[in-house]
Amino acid sequence: MSAKSGSFKIGDTTVDMPVKSGTIGPDVIDIGKLYNETGCFTFDPGFLSTAACESKITYIDGDEGILLHRGYPIEQLADHGDFLETCYLLLYGELPTSAQKAEFDYTVTRHTMVHDQMSRFFQGFRRDAHPMAVMVGAVGALAAFYHDSTDINDPTQRMIASIRMVAKMPTLAAMAYKYNIGQPFVYPKNDLDYASNFLRMCFAVPCEDYKVNPVLARALDRIFTLHADHEQNASTSTVRLAGSTGANPFACIAAGIAALWGPAHGGANEICLKMLMEIGTVDRIPHFIARAKDKNDPFRLMGFGHRVYKNFDPRAKIMHKTCHEVLAELGIKDDPLLDVAMELERIALSDPYFVERKLYPNVDFYSGITLKAMGFPTTMFTALFAVARTVGWIAQWTEMIGDPHQKIGRPRQLYTGAPHRDYPPIGKR
Repeated sequence: MSAKSGSFKIGDTTVDMPVKSGTIGPDVIDIGKLYNETGCFTFDPGFLSTAACESKITYIDGDEGILLHRGYPIEQLADHGDFLETCYLLLYGELPTSAQKAEFDYTVTRHTMVHDQMSRFFQGFRRDAHPMAVMVGAVGALAAFYHDSTDINDPTQRMIASIRMVAKMPTLAAMAYKYNIGQPFVYPKNDLDYASNFLRMCFAVPCEDYKVNPVLARALDRIFTLHADHEQNASTSTVRLAGSTGANPFACIAAGIAALWGPAHGGANEICLKMLMEIGTVDRIPHFIARAKDKNDPFRLMGFGHRVYKNFDPRAKIMHKTCHEVLAELGIKDDPLLDVAMELERIALSDPYFVERKLYPNVDFYSGITLKAMGFPTTMFTALFAVARTVGWIAQWTEMIGDPHQKIGRPRQLYTGAPHRDYPPIGKR
């Protein structure tokens, strides 16, 4: 990483600050000494212009529509590999050899079961609890069941915890789903791949055989791959912030799940489907398009455009293809909701209003349609996102633990409250 230099002047004080360059991407100004030398902080709501860490895991160029994991384009990983290969890449830094891939798959597969007492843990929740509420509690509780892998200073324990969470997250998500719909839990099977195992745990019942549809399994595997990591987003930053305190990895991931739950983040595809339900039928679309174009109307079309990607979301191109493969495989032709989605897609790709503003359908739009077609209720969408993103959180957490420059997170503030005042007796207020 090359270093440049720059200066910053406040009043009569000039501060020399190094300008650091990464392998790709914009330079960053190191302001670590700014307060000590000037008495001033920076003000950056949302941290939109602040690099909070140094990372070698994921790179995003939103203007060009580029997403790289360890240097590899997401398109290549999704088309030529599978989710567990991407997991290995994120965790270890390089793509696995055939032998390494086989060993990694074997290890993850044989850690998919959870402690039997976890099944009783679920009974403490209401049947109608949102799966994400259950996931936050269940993942946080893993520290009580697997306390032999909570020492963050032990590299071996850190890797055991990492494997356990990647392996057990789909089992917990499937259990949350089964509990919600009142069906018995289905144990994982070691002869199935990651995505197929999850589909079986969600949709199989003890009274009949369940055969995994390979098209749906491949589609779900792609969804997992596309959501594996996304640089320093809100939930990943939450995991890093929690981890900076020395909290155990299960607690950190539970914090990430809580952050992911927000409708502006991981809950976006669920909100997108709710919007489609609100529109209802194709003939009502013009009314909602007009509302979306009206500056004075608070209504927004969800699932279009992206905060980071100002051109196109590279994941959306892959999900577009995958979505239509699933719809064709299932022969879905008479679903009003999907009719609305397909017409909105056509409009967004042709209407000058959307094209000029680059409001293209994003990954949430296509993944929501795909998951609904596969049979998942909207309440499960964010839980599936959490299953996929767990490996990214773990990779980022592991990197943070090993960073010699890492400090406990402590953002500053611009205080605008009352200045110092003395406490008055209650009778004089």
